[in-house]
Amino acid sequence: MNAVLKLSACFHCGLPVPSGSNWNVSIDDAPRAMCCPGCEAVAQTIVDIGQSAYYRERDEYAVNAFDATMLPPELRLYSNDDAQFARDASSCEATLSVEGIRCAACVWLIERQLTRLPGVQAASLNVATERLYVRWSRAQCEPGDILQAVRQVGYTAYPYDAVRHGERLQQASKTLGRQLFVAGLSMMQVMMYVAPAYLAEDGTLDDNMASLMRWASLLLTLPAICYSAMPFFQGAWASLRARTLGMDVPVALGILAAFFGSVVATFTGRGEVYYDSATMFIFLLLCSRYFELQARRKAASALERLQHALPASASLMAGFPDSRATTLVPAGSLAVGDIILVKPGEAIAADSVIVDGNSALDLSLLTGESAAQRRKTGERVPGGAINASAALILRVLKPACDSTLSDLLKLIERAGSGKPQIAQWADKVAAWFVLGLLLFAAAVFAFWSWHDPAQAWPVAIAVLVVSCPCALSLATPSALAAATDSLLRRGVLIVQPHVLETLHRATHIVFDKTGTLTLGRPVLQQIEGLGSMTEDACLQVAAALEAGSAHPLAQAILDAACAGTPSAGTPSEQPRAHAQHLQEVQGQGLEGVISGVRYRLGNAAFVAAIAGPPLGDTAVGVQGMTPLYLGMQGQWLTRFLLSDALRPEAREVVDYFHSRGKQVVLLSGDQEALTQAVAAQLGIVTACGECLPDEKLDFVQQLQATGAVVVMVGDGINDAAVLSAADVSFAMGSGAALAQAHADTVLLSNQLRSVLDTAQTAARSMRIIHENLGWATLYNVTAIPAAALGFLNPWLSGVGMAASSAVVIANALRLRKS
Repeated sequence: MNAVLKLSACFHCGLPVPSGSNWNVSIDDAPRAMCCPGCEAVAQTIVDIGQSAYYRERDEYAVNAFDATMLPPELRLYSNDDAQFARDASSCEATLSVEGIRCAACVWLIERQLTRLPGVQAASLNVATERLYVRWSRAQCEPGDILQAVRQVGYTAYPYDAVRHGERLQQASKTLGRQLFVAGLSMMQVMMYVAPAYLAEDGTLDDNMASLMRWASLLLTLPAICYSAMPFFQGAWASLRARTLGMDVPVALGILAAFFGSVVATFTGRGEVYYDSATMFIFLLLCSRYFELQARRKAASALERLQHALPASASLMAGFPDSRATTLVPAGSLAVGDIILVKPGEAIAADSVIVDGNSALDLSLLTGESAAQRRKTGERVPGGAINASAALILRVLKPACDSTLSDLLKLIERAGSGKPQIAQWADKVAAWFVLGLLLFAAAVFAFWSWHDPAQAWPVAIAVLVVSCPCALSLATPSALAAATDSLLRRGVLIVQPHVLETLHRATHIVFDKTGTLTLGRPVLQQIEGLGSMTEDACLQVAAALEAGSAHPLAQAILDAACAGTPSAGTPSEQPRAHAQHLQEVQGQGLEGVISGVRYRLGNAAFVAAIAGPPLGDTAVGVQGMTPLYLGMQGQWLTRFLLSDALRPEAREVVDYFHSRGKQVVLLSGDQEALTQAVAAQLGIVTACGECLPDEKLDFVQQLQATGAVVVMVGDGINDAAVLSAADVSFAMGSGAALAQAHADTVLLSNQLRSVLDTAQTAARSMRIIHENLGWATLYNVTAIPAAALGFLNPWLSGVGMAASSAVVIANALRLRKS
């Protein structure tokens, strides 16, 4: 035994063991030193209920009273000079993982604690992913100060690491599962011992037997109180230490009141016992929290899949093309120009171009589209895509840290880093609700002590137990998390928290034209014959002339020639005709010889030089389209009419917003005639062409000055300013990175219909949020007075509180199925 007392650390919590103490527990047939009677009692209880495996499986000591004030020395090593925290010369920012999140109340408590810290400019905790975004002043604060502040309210924070974060989430789920099991076992056993007392109301149960039943119930309740209820006690203690009233406070008071009131009745032999109510309440509330935890895991599943999508390694081909031997290297070490081999089933480590090979790529994580897409030699592939069929040899275009998926993950770092107004309102109401509830419970206890002292204690317990601030606080974040997950699986990344709420009440929807309502590339719409040559022959001649050109109009001709029809398509092979002596005149057209005949393709003036006087209307923009002429010596052959084709879903999207009473506006930097032609096709009344970036910005700001809520959808660099200014903004996934960086939402699928999907999801989300808030309010308004009047006993109150939270979560999860 003396050897045990010489151990320097408590086996349960890790604190120093006082000299001369003799607290110890036999664990796995070996005596283990404890630092105090509390640790001894808890450890003995864990052993008695057969959970000794807890000590074998744990990866850290249990939380102790001093843990919150002791900052591990290694965390003090973090400083503002670390590159991972740098933002600019005056401020830093970081994304942290937080351990110990139990419910939405924890979010409010941590954010409130950090906003009190000098130098902290912003702090927002995403309840779905359990990740904390913090921005602070470099001059006033250090990372260690932030980590210390979080620990002071009973939580542990550390710089985000995907592997450690995943392990911690699994461990938290297992711990909660064990606590739930112990609470359920205690509840069932206690019920067996209290049942005779309920059944023997006629006095047939003698006093000695009743006393024995009470003592047995007390012993069976201890594991639930000392182990299963610890999350509520820890949460309440953390709130009180931070001088706030969190939602765990009334829960902990209700449990303790029921338990200690029963203990007093057991020792004195007078009064009622509520062991069954206490254990049932703990079990039901843990069930609610377990379901809430699973709901948050599901809501964050799409984000977690993205976090783990980038491979940690790559197969480098250092001797290519002389040698095809590969070396496994860290993906982060890849440099521009490196040649890598990607086998079927592997993820592409960085944005690259295919050097050799032809394969199908799974881009579902990046775009939300499940169908594989073909890529061949010379085409670019994004980092994060999965090679689905044949091996590819790639040349790296960007380092792994700058790949498409990495950029997407940086956007995700911003996602969920704030709260919409409706969520902030719910948090404020919930905070005041707790204070009001405690005062109301005290008043109820005082009234019943005067009116009927025997009922004072159970009624006060029922009031504390039946209240459900958790349902009120869960109403908004659970719905928003489910909606965000649903949209991300369909290729819509919500970056800012206000998107769904603001989009639902928008009055004006402003679209850019090129690349947004249109495909962003010219498409051959019509061929008009002007000579004796057939349309197909003219198309093949034009394609031969354009075969080596990179001009967008050239690609439209090539696409149409390879498809065999004047429409957009992906060329399957190059045209068979071959042009010689090609000459390109900048801004006018091309000239070349095919089978000994000289042809010209370009604008009317350029072709007229060999074909003769122009025929008909040669003005640019005929019928809203761009004409391209083909001629030979002394003869006009044909006129190709090209235009930037509308997206197939453009009309459906515009019609949807019109049907919802929104005003749709088209702003474009393209020619006025082309802009008006597109507006006419889509039924848009207000359209402005030839708009410079500052003119677009002025237009939107003028709308906002009149009280309009403006949504902007764009894709180009010149849309960045107006995207920032709009109340809600969407950037196309294929658009400029600068535009995406300034947008509130990124359409990863590059489908305009995603705007419609987001609007519909916003409407459903707001409806479900209002349903949840309405249910939580109605429940509390009905249940609390009922408990105060004595109509609800403590165990029935526990059922009501757990059911209220479960209803809110289940209703929110309906959004994941949309």
